Amino acid sequence: MKKLVALTGAGISAESGIATFRDAGGLWEGYRVEDVATPEGWRKNQELVLDFYNQRRKRALEVKPNRGHEILASLEKYFDLTVITQNVDNLHERAGSTKVIHLHGSLFESRSTLDPSLIYPIEGWELKKGDTCELGSQLRPHIVWFGEAVPMMEVAAEIASSADVFLVVGTSMVVYPAASLIDYVPTEVKKYLVDPGRPEILHVPNLEFIQEKASIGMARVMEMLISR
Repeated sequence: MKKLVALTGAGISAESGIATFRDAGGLWEGYRVEDVATPEGWRKNQELVLDFYNQRRKRALEVKPNRGHEILASLEKYFDLTVITQNVDNLHERAGSTKVIHLHGSLFESRSTLDPSLIYPIEGWELKKGDTCELGSQLRPHIVWFGEAVPMMEVAAEIASSADVFLVVGTSMVVYPAASLIDYVPTEVKKYLVDPGRPEILHVPNLEFIQEKASIGMARVMEMLISR
């Protein structure tokens, strides 16, 4: 079974009603990214950060996977599929994808502020001030904030380098280091890009560009992949 690796971004979840991480003017749902998605913002106002992610988590529980998520999950019938996502929601898993790597962390996990290896599932949508790890330190959202290392990047790069087919869906390919994953894919490997915009990677060898939103573009990609 051929190995299909899919890199997904905010565009695939936007169709389900999840706000994109980077909005116009450096705002995310009306908040400055510096205030809610940086270690400095956390040190400055933990309650604001906790509430921000509580609201994102609550919203993520209200929405459903869309056709783009579902078509991608269905490709597991034909390929050894790994999804590498920049998204922090769980819509890929809810759509049925079984191998998902979250580069930027997960809304539905918390982690110790004392020991980053202590990670816990979040039941429901609230993480509150006073919720602590087994060492007694405050729990924070298990999100990779701006200025922090991306722990899963090495794993993702290794997976990308072994792809037989590489698919990019709903990402503008401007957020690094995730955008560099396509550089690990062998030159001869067929690549597909689904995005309604025109990302700046159209020069990549063996790349087929489908200028559509995820739900429409994924249907076309599936046809091409199955016919091959």
